[in-house]
Amino acid sequence: MRLKLVPDQTNINFLGPWRFTFGLSALLMVLSIAAFFTFGLNFGIDFRGGTSIRTDATQAVDVGAYRDALAPLDLGDITITEVFDPTYAADQHVATIRIQTQDGAEAVAPEVLNQVEATLQEVDPTLRFTSVESVGPKVSGELVQQAVLAVLAALGAVLVYIWLRFEWQFALGAVAALVHDIVLTIGVFSVVQLRFDLAIIAALLTIVGYSLNDTVVVFDRVRENLVKFKKRPVIEVLNLSLNETLSRTLMTSVTTLIALIALFVLGGDVIRGFVFAMIWGVFVGTWSSVYVASVVVKQLGIKRDWGKGGGDTPGTQFATSE
Repeated sequence: MRLKLVPDQTNINFLGPWRFTFGLSALLMVLSIAAFFTFGLNFGIDFRGGTSIRTDATQAVDVGAYRDALAPLDLGDITITEVFDPTYAADQHVATIRIQTQDGAEAVAPEVLNQVEATLQEVDPTLRFTSVESVGPKVSGELVQQAVLAVLAALGAVLVYIWLRFEWQFALGAVAALVHDIVLTIGVFSVVQLRFDLAIIAALLTIVGYSLNDTVVVFDRVRENLVKFKKRPVIEVLNLSLNETLSRTLMTSVTTLIALIALFVLGGDVIRGFVFAMIWGVFVGTWSSVYVASVVVKQLGIKRDWGKGGGDTPGTQFATSE
């Protein structure tokens, strides 16, 4: 028996309450911007500066024990990652420890490093520091600029791609949905104060790709139906297209969420922020494809001359509310 998340044919009036749904999205964007300026982001070492330490030990790395041992030192944001490499010997266990800049200093003071090493050696007497590298405020500031440019470049590329593939109305609708997703993600990170580092920038770019994929699938069906049903109002064509792609949208979202939730529960603290951003992005990306991108296209108006002929044919009718 084939699994079905939704019936083969649905008749949901997605855009009937478009004023309410679009207004809700606009309100959430305003609240996210307000949260950003009120609470700010909890920047990680990548953006704040700090020191990266490479450790080597003959005993297995215990990330939890390392973190518990360093907690009383009150060093602020600490990231501990075990390093896997097939070239390492069987008794060679390597980890990377990153400590944020202390009181605006260029790097962690030598006496603090000695204290950290002594503390970790109480957990594992075989542990030793093999390298110590620092990321100063200037480098971290450059990383912030590059991260912003990366997100803006992605949005610009999407604008051009959709414009060439469809029409400018679709391009603006897709970019509006992507801006919505990014702003809401930054807003939720401002509220919950999860660590915001380069991994979250990677998550934002992944969310852009995920949301865009969903939006393009809907837009492709809209373009086909605009040629096929020339006499129907645009809002009916949009509703029909959203219903026809609903099964695919839900199946993609559910299977993605299954993998992400497993990573969130079992993946540990190192990737939890990234996975949280991705889970949030699946929800807001699906929402924006329906209630932001489609509404923007509806309001801007679209042409129907992609193909020839094709008068209206019998099909599902939707009760619409302008």
